[in-house]
Amino acid sequence: MKKKYITISLYIIIPFTLSGLSLLWIILTDRLVRSYSKFMSESWSFALWGLTVVVASYIITLLIIWVVLKPVRKFVKTAESLPVYPKKMEEEVKTKDDIERFERVFDQITTILTKVEAKELFPGMVGQSRIMRGVFTQIIKVAPTDSTVLILGESGTGKELVATGLYEHSLRKGKPFIKINCVAIPESLLESELFGHEKGAFTGAVSQKIGKFESAHGGTIFLDEIGDMPLTTQAKLLRVLQEKEFERVGGTKTIKVDVRFIIATNKNLPDMVRKGQFRDDLYYRIHVFSIYLPPLRERREDIPYLVDYFLTLNPKDVEISPSALQVVAAYSWPGNIRELQNTMERAAVLTDTGTIEPAHLALQVPGMTAADASHDQAVDALTVDDRLDEVEKGMIIEALTRTGGVQVKAAEILGINQRSLWHRIKKHGIDTESFKNLQKM
Repeated sequence: MKKKYITISLYIIIPFTLSGLSLLWIILTDRLVRSYSKFMSESWSFALWGLTVVVASYIITLLIIWVVLKPVRKFVKTAESLPVYPKKMEEEVKTKDDIERFERVFDQITTILTKVEAKELFPGMVGQSRIMRGVFTQIIKVAPTDSTVLILGESGTGKELVATGLYEHSLRKGKPFIKINCVAIPESLLESELFGHEKGAFTGAVSQKIGKFESAHGGTIFLDEIGDMPLTTQAKLLRVLQEKEFERVGGTKTIKVDVRFIIATNKNLPDMVRKGQFRDDLYYRIHVFSIYLPPLRERREDIPYLVDYFLTLNPKDVEISPSALQVVAAYSWPGNIRELQNTMERAAVLTDTGTIEPAHLALQVPGMTAADASHDQAVDALTVDDRLDEVEKGMIIEALTRTGGVQVKAAEILGINQRSLWHRIKKHGIDTESFKNLQKM
C-alpha cells in the first residue's frame, strides 16, 4: 500500500513547535515555582520562573535550528569541496558569519548551474556573465509561445543569434525560418520581397513571385533593423501583424498566413515615434515582449571567453598574451562583438610569433581616445546614481582585469577591504571567475 505524506511548511512547524514548547515550559516552571515558593520570597520565585523560561527556550530553539540547518551545512560543505567550486574566493573572503557563508555558496552554485545551462541550451552564443544569463532566461521563457519578440541592442551585439535561439527553442522549430534585413533591401523592392508580387505588377515583374511572409507560413520570420523600414511599408506590416493577412503587390486576392514574428532594431523606437519617423500603432503592436541585448562594455566578464572562441575559429594556432587581453578587456568596443571578432582576426594575421601582443590590436584603453557617440548618448540618459554605479563597476572590473581576478590584490588597488569588495561585486553582478582566465590565456 502506497504511503501518503502530508507536507507542512517550516514556517508553520517551527513557530508552532516553539510556541508549544514555550507553553509547556511555562506550565512546568509554574509548577516548580509553586512547589518551592514557600521556601523562597516572591521576588526570587519570579526571577526563577523567568530565568528557567529563558534558558529552556534558548536550548530548545538552538536544538531546532541545529536540526533544520544540519542538511544545509552538509550541502554547503559538500559544495565547497567540489572541484568546480571557486576556491580562491573562499581564501580571499574570510567570514565567521554562517548566514553570509551560506548565501555566498548558494550564489556560487546558482552561477555554476546557470553557466552549465547556458552552454547546453545556447552553444552558439558565448556569454557567461550574469546579464547574459538573464537574456538566456528570457529566451527560454518566451520561445515556446507565439508572442512577438522585439530584440533591442546596439549594432554588433548579436541580435540575430538571439533570434536564432528563440527559433531553436520554439514550438515552430523545423518549420520555415525566414530572415530579412530591412536596411539591406532597397525601398523600392522591400514590399515585393515581403509580400510578393503578381505578374505585370510593375516593370520587370515577368512572373508571379512568392513573398517572404508567404514562404514563412507556419514558421517564423525575423525582421532585422525594422527602424529602417519605410513608413508606407510599416502600415502594411501592421495589417499582417494584426490580421495575419495581406495581398501581393499588384494583386487583389487576400492571403492568410500563420507566422510568428521576431523583430530587431538598434534604433531608439520611442524617440522615432515622437519624431514621426516610426508609426506609433506599429510600435505598440511589436512591443509585446522585449529582450535587451547589452553592449560588450556592459558585459566585460565575457570578453575572455569571446576572445578564446574567436581564436579557436582562426586557422592559425594563435594565443593572446595577458597584457594584450588586459587591453582588450579595458576597451569600450563601440562596434561590440562584431568589432571584437574583426580585431582578433586582424591581430591573428599580424602576429608572426603566434602570440597576439598589444601592438597587434591597434586599440587604446578608454580615456586615451574620444568616447564613441553611442556610448555618450547612453551615458547622457543615465541618472546620477546610475552613472555612479557605472563608474564604480568600471573601476572594479578594471582592478579585477589587472589582477587576473585576484580579489585581495584588487581590493588593495581600490583601497577598500576584501569584504567590501565582495559586497560590491555581488551588487553589480560581476563574475570574478571570468577575470581569472586572464592569467590562463
